[in-house]
Amino acid sequence: MELYTDVARQYADFALYAEDSPCFRDWALRVAEDSELLAWIATLPPVKQQPNLVFAAARWHDVRAPGPYSALREALLADDGTIRATVLKRATQTNEVGRLATLTPFLAELGPRLALLEVGASAGLCLYPDRWSYAWSTPHRTVTAGSGPRLECEVTGPFPDQVTPPEVAWRGGIDLNPLDPTDRDAMAWLTTLVWPEQDDRRQRLEDAIAIARADPPHLVAGDLLETLPTLVEEAAGHAPVVVFHSAVIAYLEPDDRDRFARMMSRLVEAGACRWISNEAPQVLPTVSATAADGPDLPGRFVLGVDGLARARTHGHGASMVVL
Repeated sequence: MELYTDVARQYADFALYAEDSPCFRDWALRVAEDSELLAWIATLPPVKQQPNLVFAAARWHDVRAPGPYSALREALLADDGTIRATVLKRATQTNEVGRLATLTPFLAELGPRLALLEVGASAGLCLYPDRWSYAWSTPHRTVTAGSGPRLECEVTGPFPDQVTPPEVAWRGGIDLNPLDPTDRDAMAWLTTLVWPEQDDRRQRLEDAIAIARADPPHLVAGDLLETLPTLVEEAAGHAPVVVFHSAVIAYLEPDDRDRFARMMSRLVEAGACRWISNEAPQVLPTVSATAADGPDLPGRFVLGVDGLARARTHGHGASMVVL
């Protein structure tokens, strides 16, 4: 067991974020204590050991979820290489569109007309804050905005009486493997990445795919550390640029996370763009450090604007605490 401490910790940590899926929470906690399965997972490259990727690959090959842990365990330990091949081929590129409910109020602060550039864009499904309607429920009132499929979010902390989603003059993104929303196989994989018991997320994904198919964004394949500055320059020809990302930077090596944070700080300081980050607390520690006086909310992301923490957010956009 000691040989697989890092893998076990990753699965135990994932369970904190999987409170909305009893099946995945159970699977993750039990993997974290299963030395045989930890050994199987440890044979994968580190970036491919992610719980959601391993679980999705098993589901792609007919392991039922919700379903018993024993079925997952049997499928992985008896794998003839088929599930492993899927893990190696695929990636977790969900870009959960529900996160727009937490991102949009902060986008609205940055201007009425924006050029949006998403890092880790996948199929670009989160590049359409202007195509959704919103209901932010606070302890005292519900603030609504927009038109289109509805996204709901429970909010505590200071929140404006009115939010106007920005007009999007240009929408683009960077990804190592951008997905085409018209590709049925790619979209089927995205659907598999939706957690069990979450039919509402599955419906949101279908709505998001339809929106992106009707007006595809400009997606570029490339390394974000190399490609981002050039794409910021391209976007700047259309409107003030906002670079944003959610649950993406965790997939970089620690040194590259630091390089990314420094690059974004330079771009912001130079006036080239604004920056909205939405990541787990340990991913961008310089941003998280500015939330030190906020509530301790395990399993929540830290949303930052230009490197300063502004909210603690649910990973799928269902709630947020504004700081």
